[in-house]
Amino acid sequence: MRQIIAIVLFCCLVSCSTGTHYAPVTDIAAIEHIPKSGVYRVLPHETLYSIAWRYGLDYRYLAYRNHIAPPYHVEAGQLIYLTGRVKHTSKTPSPVITPSRSLPKVVKAPVSQSAPIKIYHELNTPVTSWYWPAKGPLVGAYSSLNKGINIGGQKGNPVFATAKGQVVYSGNGLRGYGNLIIIKHNATYLTAYAYNSAVFVKEGDLVTAGQKIASMGSTMAGRTMLHFEIRRSGQPVNPLHYLR
Repeated sequence: MRQIIAIVLFCCLVSCSTGTHYAPVTDIAAIEHIPKSGVYRVLPHETLYSIAWRYGLDYRYLAYRNHIAPPYHVEAGQLIYLTGRVKHTSKTPSPVITPSRSLPKVVKAPVSQSAPIKIYHELNTPVTSWYWPAKGPLVGAYSSLNKGINIGGQKGNPVFATAKGQVVYSGNGLRGYGNLIIIKHNATYLTAYAYNSAVFVKEGDLVTAGQKIASMGSTMAGRTMLHFEIRRSGQPVNPLHYLR
């Protein structure tokens, strides 16, 4: 019996000493399930890009379905169809703005604080180089559950833009991401930088590759790290296939 126990313990030690192991991810920034209704009501300070990111969709798809033209501006209370066919009628937004005459002014007030995002021709250029968004050990790999990579470090460490682009979202409205920055690099690629302790850019800002955009922060579980994602046409891809 003692020999059997010894063999089991030996096998466990061997398995633990080989291969690459990452600490379990307790704060998972995950793609949310589309509600059964297929309809989403825009919250204050959200953008079409952050809504598309939340559900793993291409922002161009949402814009097409909802007849939203560039610069893809949305307002709090607006209904966004995530799936299905959109009727060509003005009845869709009416439940949001018709309860009272004064309501449109209330809805538009927070929107006026952040001007609609502009579109620049630079965003049509391909990304030729992808720089590492932070310096530190890889503490979480891309997987079916973790749609990006986790880079460890010290609180306050700089977070860099991986390529030039434009900030299309900066806020903490996406569950599991903490203080989040989303950068649009062109029509196809967007990147996200999560769990920031401080943010140095705002929506609409143009950034250059390697520019400091934030400081590294901690997850709800107290782990200091940067969670970094790349989306191609709305779908997550492994950042390690792009970063040089």
